[in-house]
Amino acid sequence: MKNRIGSTLLITGLVFMVSGCGSIDEQISKGRYNMASKQIDRKILSGDITPLERVELENKKEIMRRIEIDFNKTLDEILPHIRQYYPEVTSRQIKEWEKSRALEKMNINGKDRYFARAAQNLFRIDPEARQQKIRVDGETKDNLELFLEQDIPRIMKEVKASGSVTGKPVKMEFTYTLTVPADAVPAGEILRCWLPFPREGNVRQTDIKLISANCDDFIIAPNSALQRTVYMQKPAVPGEPTVFQIEFLTTNKPQWFDLENTRILPYQKDTELYRHYTAERDPHLLFTPALKALSAEIVGEEKDPYLIVKSIFDYINDHYPWASAREYSTIDNIPDYVIEHKHGDCGQVTLLFMALARYNGIPARWQSGWMLHPGSKNLHDWCEIYFEGPGWVPVDQSFGPRKTDNKDINWFYLGGMDAYRLIVNDDYAMPLFPEKHYLRSETNDFQRGEVEWRGGNLYFGEWRYSLDIKYLNQ
Repeated sequence: MKNRIGSTLLITGLVFMVSGCGSIDEQISKGRYNMASKQIDRKILSGDITPLERVELENKKEIMRRIEIDFNKTLDEILPHIRQYYPEVTSRQIKEWEKSRALEKMNINGKDRYFARAAQNLFRIDPEARQQKIRVDGETKDNLELFLEQDIPRIMKEVKASGSVTGKPVKMEFTYTLTVPADAVPAGEILRCWLPFPREGNVRQTDIKLISANCDDFIIAPNSALQRTVYMQKPAVPGEPTVFQIEFLTTNKPQWFDLENTRILPYQKDTELYRHYTAERDPHLLFTPALKALSAEIVGEEKDPYLIVKSIFDYINDHYPWASAREYSTIDNIPDYVIEHKHGDCGQVTLLFMALARYNGIPARWQSGWMLHPGSKNLHDWCEIYFEGPGWVPVDQSFGPRKTDNKDINWFYLGGMDAYRLIVNDDYAMPLFPEKHYLRSETNDFQRGEVEWRGGNLYFGEWRYSLDIKYLNQ
């Protein structure tokens, strides 16, 4: 059965919100996935549901499957890594880490299952464990930190000298490849593929040009698509991998707003921009009780927009350390998840920052794609906030305050951005173009790509992706 369903519906709570299925939701909430799956199968076989309800039920099963993929470790499997730093680790320590959420686990079908990277995350999340790792391994700066120590002062010097808010451009050539292994689907079946493609309209990313695509027929999504793609499709050939590849160029510039010395005007609250970007948005930008309580703790009675976001930026950095994240499609409200679990990756802390900003009347919008720093490329998420006067300014919450005595450098990523970003998305959870039929592998972000055939979606792990970069003016 080929199911068509819009992306907006897919990401607005279908994971736990099928009407009339309370008992199924209860089983899911208690980790009784086998029982929930059987109840779903019985309900589908009964025929007493609408086509839309069937899609939602099938997606519930898929979300449970994804959670089981993420939480695939036993205690015995994670202990060897922990014992590298705690040779005599005790059951009591394990229980304390589990209680504090520093060691992430779920009970699924009556068994404790740990997040795939729970052991590594422990030494990022728990302060004492983090110090213990440093005592054993020593403390070193990674390549990215060493690069930024040189790059940020250069950017600020260039911007100040230019009299504008942008610095020297970096020209880059990209090759993006997505490979579906041989015989992943029956021979002759059509594989549909969406690859990430840069968005236009931002001063930090210009001169976008598609050089080639290894498919005669392809569709570049219009720039009105806030998650931009190149769409291709090919038949599966027996015994051969199916390869989708594009090459493209961009010119990217760093940007820095000296917000400490910039006049910020009162908001014009009757504008469409202000209303749209300060509104709640289901499911990840909701003003929940947990978010309101956190805002009261951070912001208090402060009214100055810049001081508010500065407090939020600093607080999140100090209280929610970076850690590897489970797939976003398996989390129903990401900011609340960060607050409860006391950690988050780049996109998770960005959504928390955005939700707190919007709640305090400061327009905020999502942005994401890739970070492209030489030797440190990766998927990455950040955002932009709007100040009356300067306009939209970039914010990278996960890069946080820099550890320097120079206050300008220290706050660079609150109002500044380096040139090494590929902007693919200007919002989260937007429809792909052309429309995708099945539940996306990533229902919120779009960076790795998406693949499906008439038999269903191909999830992460069922295909490979790579991004190769040439820096043309370095």
